[in-house]
Amino acid sequence: MKKSTGFYLRAAVAAAGAIALSASAWAQGQDFSKVEIKTNKVTNNFYTLDGQGGTIGVLTGPDGTFMVDSQFAPLSDKIMAAIKQISTTPIRFMVNTHVHGDHTGGDENFGKAGVTIFAREELRERLAHPAPLANGNPAPATAAVGLPVITYDGPVKIHLNGEVIDLIPVRAAHTDGDTMVKFENADIIMTGDFYRSLGYPFFDKANGGSLNGLIGGLDEVIALCGPNTKVVPGHGATVDRTAVAAHRDMVLAIRDEVKKMIAEGKSQQDVAAAKITAKWDPKVVGGGTPGAQADRFIAALYTELKAQK
Repeated sequence: MKKSTGFYLRAAVAAAGAIALSASAWAQGQDFSKVEIKTNKVTNNFYTLDGQGGTIGVLTGPDGTFMVDSQFAPLSDKIMAAIKQISTTPIRFMVNTHVHGDHTGGDENFGKAGVTIFAREELRERLAHPAPLANGNPAPATAAVGLPVITYDGPVKIHLNGEVIDLIPVRAAHTDGDTMVKFENADIIMTGDFYRSLGYPFFDKANGGSLNGLIGGLDEVIALCGPNTKVVPGHGATVDRTAVAAHRDMVLAIRDEVKKMIAEGKSQQDVAAAKITAKWDPKVVGGGTPGAQADRFIAALYTELKAQK
């Protein structure tokens, strides 16, 4: 039986809604008891933490610990314990790269522990007034203690532990509240989820993301990278400038193919059936064939490009 264009649109909307879930909703039904926090030393005082959810960054030193993102709330105690193994100073600051619960779910717990949270104003607004769940029900808001205390619209510099930390707003990319974080001396860039080194990209329309913003964010990462810059994505392995450029080029090529098919009058069903991503599927870690992420990406591309026509 043929699936209608409406089916694919509903699938794309449902996917967006799933990603847009609040921290509490993300955690429902998940068993975090067996999750272990893995600590990876990148430089003398910069580490990444892997658990379940987005990659956490940790800068240590005598001025206090600085974090990037918090993962899910049930993991906060494990994350704090892991940080105590590498730092003797308290956690002072955290920045959120974007609103999704696998990056902000623990904010309330860290806020209660006295951590000052930085984020874009748009992110704070979405935590306080989250988008509805995929089923249309209201999503629970983040409590005041977990909301960002310091918000910004332009770039911010933080001088801490002999490091210069740049908080760089990325406009309407994965969401409308994205921040890229650059550690100048360590030569490290953390992107959040507008760049992931596994799977196909996704721009969350329900939370203000856009294709053009995502491409712009990738261009900005490439421009900021030197020959030895380490790029720490929201999910996946740390990469270099070459990998980000290849990812950006893939996005552009797939976009152009979808745009061409739209110009030819092809329906969303036609575009989905064409399996445009097939030649990239073997190279995209976690992409799969046909791959739910690939299908979701094509559906989101079609919807946005069709609206721009």
